[in-house]
Amino acid sequence: MLYINNLTKVYRRGVRANDDISLAVADGELLGLLGHNGAGKTTLLNQVVGLARPTGGTITLLGRDPVAEPAWARSVCSFQPQAHAPLTGVTVRQAIESIGRIRGGHRRAVRRRTTELLAALDIEQWADQPGERLSGGVRRLTAFCMAVVEPGRLVMLDEPTNDVDPARRRLLWAQVRELAAAGHGVVLVTHNIAEAERVIDTVVILNHGRVTATGPPAALAPDRQLRLEMSGTAAPAVPAWALRTSRAGDRLTITLAAEHAQLAVAWAASITGRFSLNPVGLEEFYLTLTANPETNPDATLVS
Repeated sequence: MLYINNLTKVYRRGVRANDDISLAVADGELLGLLGHNGAGKTTLLNQVVGLARPTGGTITLLGRDPVAEPAWARSVCSFQPQAHAPLTGVTVRQAIESIGRIRGGHRRAVRRRTTELLAALDIEQWADQPGERLSGGVRRLTAFCMAVVEPGRLVMLDEPTNDVDPARRRLLWAQVRELAAAGHGVVLVTHNIAEAERVIDTVVILNHGRVTATGPPAALAPDRQLRLEMSGTAAPAVPAWALRTSRAGDRLTITLAAEHAQLAVAWAASITGRFSLNPVGLEEFYLTLTANPETNPDATLVS
């Protein structure tokens, strides 16, 4: 569906927002773009929908060039930008239905889909509230609904869970997963790595404008490592089986190999009853990878 090859975007003063990026998104695939602030994630999306022109490289969307045909690209893409949608003077329902109609949806179908989304995200109580009275989280959920009420073949979501409460974040993730299940290609930008790890199919990590890793979340996560977290304790001697340790206030975090799980539980229980032991996930890999600005992108690719 979407093929990006050797894409480069250079702004004034030589700032490389994107540096030789290549990736692909298939029908029904949910791709997560991860990276620090300024890594080039939003710039990448803007080029796909014609809001910015590449300096080099190519973008192919459904066999056509969205750079040469930006109006067409926006007709086949649904895009939720990072900024809040302008909702002053309209209600949640009006905003969603208006975008659905603008995107070519039939009136009855758009109304039905709007009702379904309001219920699925548990925001029905605000459906007829004007935008200026909404909380940031409800505004964000409304913007998501506006992007998917009449979804294009490709759906791009730039940090859709910002300001959204934990319960409704789960509901939103379920809707994102449904889009992919219905055959839409989905590109998702997020900083919520722990939650995204459970729903995305493919991860692309950007660091200083370059792709530094790509692959399924399970393939990128550290193999057979656990994280032990303890709180409310004095600083105990670090056990020999600890691979890495860190302390923030009264919270101690230890990374260990899975074969030392029983030792870790016994050791932690002898010190405090307030501890947890969980598998190390994608977030650990991401933090380790992006902590080094000299990371060699070619050395960390995962097929």
